[in-house]
Amino acid sequence: MKFGVNYTPRRGWFHSWLDFDAEAVRDDFHAIRAIGADHVRIFPLWPLLQPNRTLIRHRAIGDVVRTVEIAGECGLEVTVDVLQGHLSSFDFLPSWVTSWHRRNLFIDPDVVSAQRSLVAEMARALRGIPAAAGLSVGNEFFQFAASRHPFAHEVSEDDAMQWLRGILETTKQEWPHGIHTHSHDDDLWFEDDQPFTPACATTVGDLTTVHSWIFGRVGPRLGKQAPQLVWFARYLCELAAAWSEDPGRGVWLQEIGAPENYVDQDQAPQFLMETLEILMGERGGGVSPGLEAVTWWCSHDVSRELSDFPAIEYSLGLLGQDGNPKPIGEAFHRAAQRWADLRVQGEQRSSLLLTAQEWTRVDTDGRHEYFDRWMELALAGDVRCIELDRSRYLPRGDHGNRGKETFLSTWDS
Repeated sequence: MKFGVNYTPRRGWFHSWLDFDAEAVRDDFHAIRAIGADHVRIFPLWPLLQPNRTLIRHRAIGDVVRTVEIAGECGLEVTVDVLQGHLSSFDFLPSWVTSWHRRNLFIDPDVVSAQRSLVAEMARALRGIPAAAGLSVGNEFFQFAASRHPFAHEVSEDDAMQWLRGILETTKQEWPHGIHTHSHDDDLWFEDDQPFTPACATTVGDLTTVHSWIFGRVGPRLGKQAPQLVWFARYLCELAAAWSEDPGRGVWLQEIGAPENYVDQDQAPQFLMETLEILMGERGGGVSPGLEAVTWWCSHDVSRELSDFPAIEYSLGLLGQDGNPKPIGEAFHRAAQRWADLRVQGEQRSSLLLTAQEWTRVDTDGRHEYFDRWMELALAGDVRCIELDRSRYLPRGDHGNRGKETFLSTWDS
C-alpha cells in the first residue's frame, strides 16, 4: 500500500512555479518524506507551461523535471498532473482559450492538438527519470464540462470519451512504461448530466482514481460528526470497483482530506485514522477492492498571507506553514508505518444490489436510499460489495434537478 500527499508548496502555493526555488522544494520534500509519504502528486500550471497555443516553455518543463529529480533524491515517487486546470476553487487556463479567444477545451481541434503536444513534451521530458511514475491529465479537469461550472465547455459523452482516449493514447505512446491516469470529482459517479461517465474512469488510463470530499453531499446532508463521514471514501472506492468490468483494475484514492467545515481540527487525526482503518479492512470487508494507494490532500497549509481562498483551504495540510507536522500529519505518519506492507487480498463478500426498476447515477449518490442502506450495513460491520444491475441503468438519466437538490460547491462552508 502506497501513502503519499498532493504537494502544495509551502512558500507561494502553486504560484511558486513563477519563481522556481529548488532548495525550497527540497526542504518541502524532506519534510514530506519524514512523515512517511512515499510519493507526491505535483501540479505545474498550464498557462505557465504553454502560454501560447504554439509555445511550450522549455524552462518551465525544466523546472518540472528538476522537481521530480529532487523528489527522487528525497526518496519520493512523482506523478505529474498536466493541463492544470483547476486547483482549490481557482481555474488556471491559458489566455488562448478564454475571453475573446474562448474555444472549447474538449472538441476544438486546435486546442486538442495543442493539449496533446504539451502532454507529449512532458512525457518525453520525464520518461527517463527514475522517480517519475507517470502523468495525470489534470486535476478534476472534467469540471470544465460540468453544467454547474459558470463557464461550462459543453461536450457530448461520445466526444468526452474520444478526447480522453486521445490524450491518454498520446501519453502512452511517448511514455509506454509510465502509469498514466486522469482525475475527476464525484460528479462523474453521481451526476447524470456530467458527460464524463464512469466508463471514462474505469476503462481509460492505467488506474481508476477517486477523489473523496465530504463537503459535497454527505456533509451538508448528515452534518458534523455523522458516523457515515469516515465511510464515504470506502463507499466511493467500492462504487469505482463496481463500475469496472475488470476485476483486477487498480484503484487510487488520489484525493482525500479533512475539511474543517465538517471535521473540527482537533478531530482531524481521528478522522484520518478511522477512514484509513475502514479502507484497510479493519472494520470488516477486507481491504477496499483494488486499492493501491492513498494520497492525502494536502502536504502544507496554504499561507494566510494569500487571499480569496475558500476558508477550508487554509487548514487542509498535514504540515503547517512552519514546515512542521500538525497532529494530523503525525497521524498520517503512524498510518503509513502501520499499513505500508499491506497488500490487497481478494476475498469473497456479500454484495448489495441496486434493485431499482430503473436507475441513473444520481441513485447512487449520498442522498438516496441505496447509499443509506449500504451505510446501515457497513456501520453494523457488514461491508458489502456494491452491485449494479446494468440492464436497468439509464445512461443519460433524468437531466432535471434530481441530482442537484442540496449540492454545495467546494467553497461553501
